[in-house]
Amino acid sequence: MLTHKELKSRALERANVRAEYDRLGDEFAFLDEFLKARSAAGMSQAELAECMGTTQSVIARLESGHGKHSPSLATLRKYAHALGCRIDLRLVKEPKSTKTRGRTTHSS
Repeated sequence: MLTHKELKSRALERANVRAEYDRLGDEFAFLDEFLKARSAAGMSQAELAECMGTTQSVIARLESGHGKHSPSLATLRKYAHALGCRIDLRLVKEPKSTKTRGRTTHSS
């Protein structure tokens, strides 16, 4: 049986999987921050849900990133507040874009 790390490594060898993984990098990083904060607070999903006035299944969906709808900023703030944190939302300038044959590409 493959470990998670081995399975991930094999999957990322496929170009289409790698492209989608890279596209979702910021989202994965954001979700990872939430999981680390909950772990650091020593709280279970059920305990966090109680603090937020919701259910454990709502927290599970929020943390999985696979819900049908993206959580509102208000929900994310409630999650953070229940962990003694705050959301630090900011805009970051993208690298300059150049037009190439009708497509927009980003320089690195």
